[in-house]
Amino acid sequence: MERSSTSDTASEKPNPSHHSTGAVQMRIKNANSHHDRLSQSKSMILSDNVKVAEPINRHRRNLSQHNLTFADIISTQDPTVVEKEGYLLKAKIADGGKKLRKNWSTSWIVLTARKMEFYKESKQPALANLKPGYKPECVDLCGARIEWTSEKSSRKNVFQITTVSGNEFLLQSDIDFLILDWFHAIKNAIDRLPKEQRITSRNLEFKLRRSSSIELLNSLDTESKEPKPEHRKSLIFRLNYSASDTNDRNRVKSRLKKFISRRPSLKTLQEKGLIKDQIFGSHLHLVCEHEKSTVPQFVRLCIKAVEKRGLDVDGIYRVSGNLATIQKLRFVVNQEEKLNLDDSQWEDIHVVTGALKMFFRELPEPLFPYCFFEQFVEAIKIQDNTSRIKSIRSLVKKLPRPNYDTMKILFEHLKKIAAKESVNLMSTQSLGIVFGPTLLRPEKETGNMAVHMLYQNQIVELMLSEYSKIFGSEED
Repeated sequence: MERSSTSDTASEKPNPSHHSTGAVQMRIKNANSHHDRLSQSKSMILSDNVKVAEPINRHRRNLSQHNLTFADIISTQDPTVVEKEGYLLKAKIADGGKKLRKNWSTSWIVLTARKMEFYKESKQPALANLKPGYKPECVDLCGARIEWTSEKSSRKNVFQITTVSGNEFLLQSDIDFLILDWFHAIKNAIDRLPKEQRITSRNLEFKLRRSSSIELLNSLDTESKEPKPEHRKSLIFRLNYSASDTNDRNRVKSRLKKFISRRPSLKTLQEKGLIKDQIFGSHLHLVCEHEKSTVPQFVRLCIKAVEKRGLDVDGIYRVSGNLATIQKLRFVVNQEEKLNLDDSQWEDIHVVTGALKMFFRELPEPLFPYCFFEQFVEAIKIQDNTSRIKSIRSLVKKLPRPNYDTMKILFEHLKKIAAKESVNLMSTQSLGIVFGPTLLRPEKETGNMAVHMLYQNQIVELMLSEYSKIFGSEED
C-alpha cells in the first residue's frame, strides 16, 4: 500500500530528481541476487530484439583455420576395426633399412584398416596376461609394398612387406589357401589407402607447425607495423628450414646413387687387398684353396683346443658359449689375425665349440653337399644294418676332397667326445642331435621338417657309431 501511494504521489508531482532516486531504489529492492542485478542492468541497456554475438574461437590449433582438413589427415575407415587375425610365421629381415638376421617365429597377426600388429600369442586370451607396458610390434601400411618372394627364403608361400620407414617383414604359411587369403587381405588394405591420405605423423606435425608459424608471423605483423628485424629473420628461417632440409636430403640421395653406381666391384677390391677373403660364410673349397689345404686351419685349431681342455667338460658342444665373445672370435678369424686359442680371452671352452658350430652353420653349402642330401636320407632308411653302412660309406667316398677330409677329422674328434660320455654326458645320440641339422640340410625347406631332422640326427649318429667301417680302409 505504501508503494502504491508513493507512486501516485510521484505521478502527481513530476520531480526529476525524485523519479531517478525512486527508480534506483526500486531496482535495488527487486534485485535479490548478483545474477538478478546483472540481468536487470543488461535489460536497461539492450533491447529484447538485440542478440549477443557468440565469441569466436581463436585457438591456434583449431583445424578449421588451417589448410588441412580431416580428410587429409584421417582415413574415412575406422582404423580400430579388425579385418583379419590369425597365426602366421613371421621374420623381420630389415629395420629402418638395416639388414637383420632372418629368424622365423610364430606370431598372432591382427590386420586393421591402416596397420598390422604382431603378438606372441592370440590377442584376445592374452590381454589379461600381457605385462604392464607391453606393446605389440606394429607395421604402418601407409605407402607399404607387398610382393611374393622366393629369393629371400627357401620356404614356400612367402611374401614380403616393405614399409616406407625401411622395415621389411616376411610372412609364410604352408597352407596355400590361408597364405593367399592373407596376401589379398593385406594388399586390399594397402590399396584402399589413397595417396593423398598417406601422410606420416612427421609430415602432419610439419604441416601443423608450419601453419602455426605462419599464424604467429601474421599476428606479429598486425600487432606491430614495424617488428624487430631479428624476430622476423628467425621466423622466416623457421619457415624455410624444412624446405631446405628436404632439398638437402634429395641432394644426398642423388650423390649416394652416383657413388654406388661408380663403386668398384668386390673382385676388384679383393685383388687390391682392400677386402680380405672371409673364413666364416665362405664356401669350404674356397677356404681350403686359400689356405692350400683340404681342412680349414680354424677347424684344426678348434679341435686341438677342445681335445686339450674340453673332453671332460659337462655338456661339451651342447652348452652355448657367450655370443658376444663368439662374435669377437669370429671377427679375429675373418681378419686373418694370428689366432691363439690358449689366450685368456678364449678360456671358456664353450666359446671355442660355439665358434666351430657357427663356422659349419654359416657355410653357404653344408659339409654334406645339397646334391647328396636325398641320397643320404634314402640310405639311412635301409632296414638292413650292413647294407645301410655300406651305402653310407659309398656316399662318403664320393664327396669332394675338402668335404671328405674335413668330415673325417671332425667325426674322429666327435668319436673321442662320445668315448668320454660317462664324464661329459654327451652320447652319440646327443652329438647327432647337436650336429645333424648343422652338417646336412636340404637346399629348400619343405613341409616335412620334423622328418628330415630325425634322419639328419640318425645319419650323424650312425657315422659316429660305425666310424671305423665308414672312414676305414677297404675291407668289406
